[in-house]
Amino acid sequence: MSSSKRSLKEILDSEYVDNSDEEEPHSNGHAFSDTELEDEEIDPSLCIECKDMKAEIICNDCEERFCVVCFEMIHRGGKRRRHEYVKINDDAHKNDTEATESPNDDIQPRLPETEDGQKKLQDEINKGDKEEVSNNSRNGNSIDDKLLKSLKESSRFIPMRLTSEERHLLKLLEAALQVSEYTDRVDILSYTSKSKRIVAQLKEICSVLSGLVVASNLKVGQKLLEMKNFNDNAKWFQDIFEIGRRYKIMNPERMRDTYGKLCYMVMDSRLPQIEEHMEFHFFKPITTIQSFLTSRSEDKGKVLEMFNDKMILYGTAHISPVGRARAQISKLIKQKETAIEMLASKYSTKYYSKEDIRQVLYSIGDYNAYVNMNRRPIMRMLERLDVFTQPEIASKYSLGIQYGRNGSRLTHDHQRQWNYVQQSLTLWSIIQREMVRLWYMADSDLFDGHQYKLASTGHGLNRIKSCPTIYKAMHEIISECRSKTDSWVGSSVVHLGDDAVPNALFFLDKYTQIPSILIPFDQTLLKINELVAKDEYLLEYINKEYGSVDDLKLTILQDAFAHMFDGSGADNFYMSGSCIDGRLTSAWNHCNEISKKKYYNIFLLSSFNGFNGSEGF
Repeated sequence: MSSSKRSLKEILDSEYVDNSDEEEPHSNGHAFSDTELEDEEIDPSLCIECKDMKAEIICNDCEERFCVVCFEMIHRGGKRRRHEYVKINDDAHKNDTEATESPNDDIQPRLPETEDGQKKLQDEINKGDKEEVSNNSRNGNSIDDKLLKSLKESSRFIPMRLTSEERHLLKLLEAALQVSEYTDRVDILSYTSKSKRIVAQLKEICSVLSGLVVASNLKVGQKLLEMKNFNDNAKWFQDIFEIGRRYKIMNPERMRDTYGKLCYMVMDSRLPQIEEHMEFHFFKPITTIQSFLTSRSEDKGKVLEMFNDKMILYGTAHISPVGRARAQISKLIKQKETAIEMLASKYSTKYYSKEDIRQVLYSIGDYNAYVNMNRRPIMRMLERLDVFTQPEIASKYSLGIQYGRNGSRLTHDHQRQWNYVQQSLTLWSIIQREMVRLWYMADSDLFDGHQYKLASTGHGLNRIKSCPTIYKAMHEIISECRSKTDSWVGSSVVHLGDDAVPNALFFLDKYTQIPSILIPFDQTLLKINELVAKDEYLLEYINKEYGSVDDLKLTILQDAFAHMFDGSGADNFYMSGSCIDGRLTSAWNHCNEISKKKYYNIFLLSSFNGFNGSEGF
């Protein structure tokens, strides 16, 4: 990223992220972001609502002009549904009914009541929608076909959004896991048979789930109770555990206390001796977009063609409000909704309903929003890091660290530390881009049915299990990171299946914390200007203590870049340091020390409430 494109103040103050140097097609979230849409000027002389599309309808009751899209949105329900309207340039076209009430009476609906009249208006609306989106597709920037190809490839890993029925089952699962003492009963040193303990606990969770189902839905519960053995309901148990795992992927901040139990239950159920005794297991592959669209083999060809349609990029774009007027945001939302409806109509079949297609598009949209939200703070920090390449900034705010000073375990001069921080942030950015794929790979490493070793890792008894799939993926990510940086600083060792990172579950837990670490720093830096604009005494304090608002921001950034990556935070000499996982360990250590920093009061003023999103340190 080139710092010469933007001034110091622009980089420190703006929420905008310059993606001009990003080469990979899915680097800005995944397939498509709203920043790639062409922003057109808003013409106030057009539709009174969106001020963008040509006004084609005059509502006699509202006394306003609307485009067909806005007219349908505003008049789709309530008393407005039957307002009288006139098409522009067609004054002869009026409703068949006339108003009969006095001005003091409530306005009664006036839309054509005949099916032909409603169909005619709907055809006009659909025509307007299609023309609007088609024009945007033609007039917008050319979209690289690599985006569509990358989107199709990633559909193998993107999980399907939960339906309302699945969300109900998720609540039952969470309730059962809350009362379970699985790990306290199984992962202990005992003379009793571990297999017997596992079977007893698995049967207990099955009993609890069955009881909750009976309490919440008697009809479904009766069907479960008709089957005397748990293995008769194996598919139901597999489905409910899969729902919990699928939900966690896109909501890593949820199920913090219970997800480990869930994974260990599924892991143990796949052990050969346990599966033989239970006669079934809890594992079911994650329902992804591709698996969902290929599950009904009779008609998978047509729906898969959707990934060759550039309209899908509009229907799944992440819409950011940054730097846009309300009318522009409304326009992008309507454009996205229109694209979704067009795709649902075009690719629905007797095997895949419109709601199925919408669910697929919403799932991709969730994924784009998830990756954008997690990556943008990292990309903004990379832009801020570029400021420290300027000689006048580097001389005043050096990033150099020395072993033994302020807890540092590394010795780097300014330039070497800059390179170290740049490659660390770049590595984190790539990991966040690939995070959903890594979740998918963790499934194969955790639930492959192979034995694990229970051992003390310095943090209690933990299950040590190799992670060959993730290990290979991490080395590919490191290789990509190396190609994007000028030089490599530190160790490239990846801890997996050892005392530092015992299994794939610990790996996922570590790297889902990256947004929790960087978002508070990012948000504090973005809110400082807003704070000083409201409080002149705060501005006076900042000028007195730091020199200026920009100097305060540079002070926070200098401390973060120097000591968030200084190799500290390990329990012993052999851990942490400059290895891949050590960078994250030292970052957490810096977060634990934030309350001792001079600028901590600025964090508190910017609504900081902790790095885990719920409480402060």
